[in-house]
This record gives sequence, C-alpha cells and structure tokens, in this order.
Amino acid sequence: METAIVLLNRDLRVHDHPALAAACAAARQVVPLFVLDPAIPAGRRTSFLLDCLTDLRASLRARGGELFVRRGDTVTETLRLARQVGAEAVHASADVSALAQRRQRRLAAERLDVRFHPGVTVVPPGELRPGGGGDHYRVFTPYWRAWSRRARRAPAPVPERLAVPAGVEAGELPEAGPRWGAMRGGESAGRERMRAWLDTGLDGYADGHDDLAGDRTSRLSPYLRFGCLSPLELAAAGNEDFTRQLCWRDFHHQVTAAFPEIARRDYRPRGHRWREDPDAAEAWRQGLTGVPIVDAGLRQLLAEGWMHNRARLITASYLVRHLRLDWRIGAAHFHELLLDGDVANNCGNWQWVAGTGNDTRPNRTFNPLRQARRFDPDGEYVRRYVPELAGLPASVIHEPWLSGHPMGDYPVPLA
Repeated sequence: METAIVLLNRDLRVHDHPALAAACAAARQVVPLFVLDPAIPAGRRTSFLLDCLTDLRASLRARGGELFVRRGDTVTETLRLARQVGAEAVHASADVSALAQRRQRRLAAERLDVRFHPGVTVVPPGELRPGGGGDHYRVFTPYWRAWSRRARRAPAPVPERLAVPAGVEAGELPEAGPRWGAMRGGESAGRERMRAWLDTGLDGYADGHDDLAGDRTSRLSPYLRFGCLSPLELAAAGNEDFTRQLCWRDFHHQVTAAFPEIARRDYRPRGHRWREDPDAAEAWRQGLTGVPIVDAGLRQLLAEGWMHNRARLITASYLVRHLRLDWRIGAAHFHELLLDGDVANNCGNWQWVAGTGNDTRPNRTFNPLRQARRFDPDGEYVRRYVPELAGLPASVIHEPWLSGHPMGDYPVPLA
C-alpha cells in the first residue's frame, strides 16, 4: 500500500498506538491527521488539547513524520485529505460515544479501506460478554473478574521512522488560550508524570487514594482521556488497587458502547422525579451550597479543572440525593470543566451515583458530613478551597453553622 491516513481522536501519542503501528506496517507513506471539529468543542480543555497536539507533532517530526491538522467536519476533512494524498486506507482507534459511533459508521460507509483498532481501553469493549447472554456486563464485579483473567494484546511498537507525502500543507495549530489549571498536556508530560507516580505514589495508593487533603491519586486521568498514555501500559505497571480503577474505566466504556445514549437517557429508568430549582443548581455549580466539603470539591473543579475522586462522589451525591436535582445537570457541569471529562466515565459515574446506572444499590447515599469526617478529618481540604472558613478549628469546620463562629458571607446549607 502506498499511502494510509491515521485519523487521531483520543489517542494523541506514539507509544502503544495500534492504529499508527498498523498504518506504518501496511503503507509506505503515513498521514497522521487531527481534525479540529466544531461539533466537538474542547471548551476549557482547549489549552490542554493544544499541548497534546504540539507535543505529538514534535514526536512525529522527530521520526520524519508530521501531524496534519484540519478544521471542519471530521469525516469530510478526512475524505478530502484522502483524495488529496491518494490514500487507500484510513486507520483509527475505535471509540464508544454516540458521536464517535456515528462518525465510525459514516467512515465505514465510504469507498475506502477503513480499519478500527483498540487502544482507548485496556480490553476493547465487546470482547468480554457475560456467560448468561447479553452484549455487555451490567454489573462491575463479574466484569472485574472476567477482565482480570483476560489475556491482553501485546503493546504496539513505536514507529522508528515515518514517511509523509511531499507538498501537503501540515496545517496550523491555533494559539493557546488561557490555561485551565496547572497541568500541561501531551504525551511527554504524561509519561513524565506516570514514571514519577509509579516510582513514588503507587505503593501508597491503596491506603491513601481517598485522603482528600493528601491528594495521593495519580492525576493521570487527563492523559488517559486524551490518549497521551496507553491504558494497557498503565495496567501492566500498576498494582491491583490501581488497575481496578482502570477496570472501572473499561467497564463504563463497554456500557457506553452498548448504550450510547448514556449522556441523555437513564440506563436503568427508576421513575425519579427531579426537582426544578435553577438557583440551587447554580449555587451547587459555584460551590456555595453551605456544606463545606461539597463546596471545597466544586471550587477545586472551578480552580483546577480537576477534582479528587472522593470529592466527585460526595458532590454528585449531594446534588441528586440532597438537592434532588437531575444528574444531567451535574454531568454537564463536570463535562464542561474537567480536563479528564469524557462521555463514558463522566456519565457512567453520574448515573451510578444517581441510581439510574450500574450500581447494584440504587438508593446508595453519601452522607457529606460523615464523608468529611472520615476523609478530611482535620479540615485541610476544606481550608484549601474554602478560605473563608480557614480560621475554624477542625472540630467545627465541617458544620460551621453550628459553631457560633462568624462565617462572613459563607451561606447556610441549601439542604
């Protein structure tokens, strides 16, 4: 084969990239393409995405290749470039969202050799099926058992050299806007963080990953979301407690592959009657609920584009269980702001908390005060993100309305 396109979406790396490796093995010339599609706005993730693209372009150029960038509809631009370079095949990583599945169907309908490869997850969605029938696992624990036993593919080789067609404009990357949070995107930054965390953080993960103030999680999720890191490589390097989290990620992806409407419809409708209260929803978004542990999590999100996983559970449960507001309100807010926000994980986790998803205990509630006392016993997390309460002692910081201490403009609890 003379020329093949590698359509990049959520796989912005050169290590363990099956679509890229397959194209390099099959074609003399390889055209890595990323399309800035207005149907998929990056929003506040834009600066992180541009870091990823800049880093990937440098990696490809170091190997004699190039990252070609276009603007417009992804399928239209892919076909236009295929005609321009005479490409005979398009390689891409398979994805699971409704938008991704529509894009894949449109590409597959064209008169091109279109091939979809693994790489977004450790185990591809659809490879594991429950023994009693069904197209996917609906409960995590049996999925975890099957996932743990599953033989995994070998990592794809990193291409040493790439050849690209002459005379084809690479395309400009846009200027980066304001940076959201402190994390820089890209495979180089992701691999540096991965190496450091595996060396210094992995051993204490089981005991410390729920410590809100200690912040002992890996913070690798944004790099997984943009495919700067291979989940397969991480799973091979991690211990059981860490790989279980990667399994949860795979679990939500296989659910979304089977139920692509997960962002809009209840996976398991249970007749919830959500309240309409725009003021309460906005107070929740701004971290002004009057419950310090909830507000700390939401303000961390506003400030950093990231939130500790335990805080995600607490803030989500408060919205749906205490304020009784629709989970879609929270999912939309998280998706807008989180650097690691993707449809499968975000909506899968929100529906799990709301009782409309894959939780076997649909009425589960996270009591925010109990959670605060257990996972932020000294109030350090609250003081970090709710500075108006910084002067309160640990004995009252989680219930300042009962303390008799002045709270300034800090609100009383919504619920």
